[in-house]
Amino acid sequence: MSREITIALDAMGGARAPEMVLRGAEIALQRHPGLRFMIFGEENRLRPLLAKLPQLAAAVELHHTSEVVMDDDKPSVALRSGRQSSMRLAIDAVAEGLADGVVSAGNTGALMAMAKFALKTLPGIDRPAIASFFPTQRGESVMLDLGANVECDAENLVQFALLGDAFARSVLGLIEPTVGLLNVGSEDQKGNDTVRAASLRLRSTASPIRFYGFIEGDDIPAGTVDVVVTDGFTGNVAVKTAEGTAKLFTEFMSAAFRHSLSARIGYLFARNALRKLRMRLDPRRYNGAVFLGLCGIAVKSHGSTDSLGFAHAVGVAVDMTLNGFLDKIRVDLARLDAAPAAPQSAAL
Repeated sequence: MSREITIALDAMGGARAPEMVLRGAEIALQRHPGLRFMIFGEENRLRPLLAKLPQLAAAVELHHTSEVVMDDDKPSVALRSGRQSSMRLAIDAVAEGLADGVVSAGNTGALMAMAKFALKTLPGIDRPAIASFFPTQRGESVMLDLGANVECDAENLVQFALLGDAFARSVLGLIEPTVGLLNVGSEDQKGNDTVRAASLRLRSTASPIRFYGFIEGDDIPAGTVDVVVTDGFTGNVAVKTAEGTAKLFTEFMSAAFRHSLSARIGYLFARNALRKLRMRLDPRRYNGAVFLGLCGIAVKSHGSTDSLGFAHAVGVAVDMTLNGFLDKIRVDLARLDAAPAAPQSAAL
């Protein structure tokens, strides 16, 4: 790495914490030598684990906390009563400039509420959005929002497009990613007033992004665009449907190869190709949803992931830091602010 990066970790978040968190941090350290960690959690549980991971222990600054945000805690309750929790103190480390980013596998709603309160939103961003990336026929794509904002107006969608564009450049390394608005059709007259108004704004000559236009549901796995923009309700339904379909496909394939002796023999010939397919679809490789739009980097790991998946989430935070995500989005927002507003009548 070109400079030292420090990531704050909520060691108590996730179904397999804290072992999963520490082992994931060790994997991330092997991938990013020189990485430093501020780890927050119950010291009496963390010390014995760190003793078995000497390389990681040398890169860790341990902070004891006895409070933990539970998975079933309501965000409002966690925000009020969890000020000394491992999750909140890890976020505070970013807010105070002590860490470059925070990663947690804990309660999603609580993490969003705490991060929004402590880190604040970037100037020009009304609401943060949840973004993640997943495999497509052409490689990988970014999608947002995945559930933070059930209802959105046109300006929210425009802001999400800017956030997604900067994220794709920072994490996926794309020079000029294409951005599409998810709609019920690709024609300009399709969709509701909100998506049509957002499309008009994004087509502006002053828009800093490469706007493709409207896309449909089947364009998501096809990889028609690099960034898929939609409201949180639609995005959450779409990503959960995709995850369920992938799981169903895997189960059907496994059952087919167990069906008969000839199928089992066929598996012996196909197992190398199937191993590559399994690696390509491994959800751990795409672990790490990001709360975009905040004045700091906050990454949400899946709560049931293992150490490898958590390491990928840490890697997302590192990539965003190394590639100056926050600076990129500030520049893009300034350019958009300079663009003339779309005529109201044209948006309807």
